[in-house]
Amino acid sequence: MFSTGQLIFGILFFIAFVLIVGYQYRKDLNLHKKYYKGTIWVLLAFIGFIAMIAAIKFVFI
Repeated sequence: MFSTGQLIFGILFFIAFVLIVGYQYRKDLNLHKKYYKGTIWVLLAFIGFIAMIAAIKFVFI
């Protein structure tokens, strides 16, 4: 499906992308803690809402 060169490029690109994103996240970690505290509750509410929709679907269908 893919040539050897494409696979090598894809793997190297993925590794470089993960390293760069990880580095940038670590660099901005203090800003994230300062400006985005409390967002875990929004995430939990969103997951709960999706779970509630799925539960309703399985109960009524």
